[in-house]
Amino acid sequence: MTTTATAPNSTEVQMINVQVDGEWRQFPKGTRLIEACMKSGHYVPHYCYHPKLSSPGNCRMCLVQLGMPKMGPDRKPELGEDGKPVLNWSPRPAISCAMEVSEGLGVRTQGALVEECRNGVMEFLLINHPLDCPICDQAGECRLQEFSVEYGKGESRFIEEKVKKPKRVDIGQNIVLDDERCIMCSRCIRFMKEVAQDDVLGFVNRGSHTTLTVYPGKRLDNNYSLNTVDICPVGALTSKDFRFKMRVWFLKETKSIDVNCGTGTNIVISSREGVIHRITPRENDFVNSCWMPDSHRLNFKYLHDDARLKAPLVANTPASWTQAITAAAAQLKAIEPARLALIASARMTNEELFLARRLATALGITQFDVLSRPQEGDGFLIANDGNPNTSGAKLLGLATGQLSSIATGVASGAIRGLLVLGEDATKCGIAEGDLARLDALVALDILPNRTTPRASVLLPASGFAEKRGSMINLAGRIQRLNRAIPAPGQARDDWEILRDLIVAVGGQNGVYSVEEVFKTMAAEIPALKGLSLAGIGDLGVELALGEAAARR
Repeated sequence: MTTTATAPNSTEVQMINVQVDGEWRQFPKGTRLIEACMKSGHYVPHYCYHPKLSSPGNCRMCLVQLGMPKMGPDRKPELGEDGKPVLNWSPRPAISCAMEVSEGLGVRTQGALVEECRNGVMEFLLINHPLDCPICDQAGECRLQEFSVEYGKGESRFIEEKVKKPKRVDIGQNIVLDDERCIMCSRCIRFMKEVAQDDVLGFVNRGSHTTLTVYPGKRLDNNYSLNTVDICPVGALTSKDFRFKMRVWFLKETKSIDVNCGTGTNIVISSREGVIHRITPRENDFVNSCWMPDSHRLNFKYLHDDARLKAPLVANTPASWTQAITAAAAQLKAIEPARLALIASARMTNEELFLARRLATALGITQFDVLSRPQEGDGFLIANDGNPNTSGAKLLGLATGQLSSIATGVASGAIRGLLVLGEDATKCGIAEGDLARLDALVALDILPNRTTPRASVLLPASGFAEKRGSMINLAGRIQRLNRAIPAPGQARDDWEILRDLIVAVGGQNGVYSVEEVFKTMAAEIPALKGLSLAGIGDLGVELALGEAAARR
């Protein structure tokens, strides 16, 4: 019997009864059959199907056996003892990716017919495929390799010469194509047309001579082109940046978030022995679906720059952390609060911003702000805000709009001490010459800039992949940043540096973990009440940020 269910927006959704491998289940109307099977715990192998793209039904790997309700003389389904329709099973297989569930439908994902079909599809796919798995860049995450083991026959009857196709074709700024590995699933074509809105890929020729190519006079230079590498089930499309750099089974994968703009795209950081080798998107339908811009995923190599700040400096002289913290606290305390200012960064985590605000309170600083980064977004995943945590800076009261008055105060000499956290003060409207006249300039950063040589105390911090914490994207979703690699040299986690400065300035007890910082912050900020860093989860939590919180 067809039933209805009420969705969160109070609209009724028709539920359809479907039998999957002998068990009756209900699914919303419009559910694709392959999705119904997998939601039931019965995996269906596939190549061309992708949950975020249309279904062309051209790889035939997802063939299943269908059962249709047996109709009685009254043209109504005959019911069995269990009250469910009696099914007549078709002797012909059907693709499950392009079919939607229908009332009383039955499906078998196992059995002699299904296994024979999968064996046949695998045999056809491997006829012209090169046997170069040991040198293929996709080895270790290749669906053809995996399915040939699980569903193939383990032998080939093909004795003719394989069709030779183009290799190592440069089709774009970031992509190399090996056509002989392509299995014509068309995922890349559909992604570029349906998601990237740049219809530059297509098939040419027919039969065994079909090849993937770019249209004449075109290049695959779209800023989302590397997503085609992610969704390619074989080694046909590979990333120039990652190609032949590392075997994937050696990589450690860390779930985190992108910090290049206010979208907060979910990512996986793949590293080995403290070195990041690639960044790929992680699925989160609340934020980025499962896509990511090329410009963002490739922007991580600065973390391994030889110029990284690796040791504290006091008056441009190497010092221990104890000496540096003590010197910074002494210099700042020696200046009256009215003549102190703090520049924080909307690239900092919530925990760091919270401690930065506490440090300002401990020093009596009333002049503080963050640097805004307006930019032109692309209307998709690149936001108009180049800061990843503007929402957090507003919620925690660091975004005050005082940056221009701070710059004016430094220029006039009204401000004698400046604490700069993760920013270049010269980009905040402060001249280098004015920085040189300050009595105290305490800077915290990861790379040298025009501010760091002028710092009376320089504190080496951690990059986004070297620390933990949380950020709030422009949609008001709080998400976790996770540590994938250690910071270089003596560089420390930003929250630890700020904690030590607060202790040195005010003498109160410090916190001992980033979880404890979050707990303290959540107790004070109503929008975070009841949350914990672990409780945010892998997909984040949507916050109820009212107008007052946004303006705070």
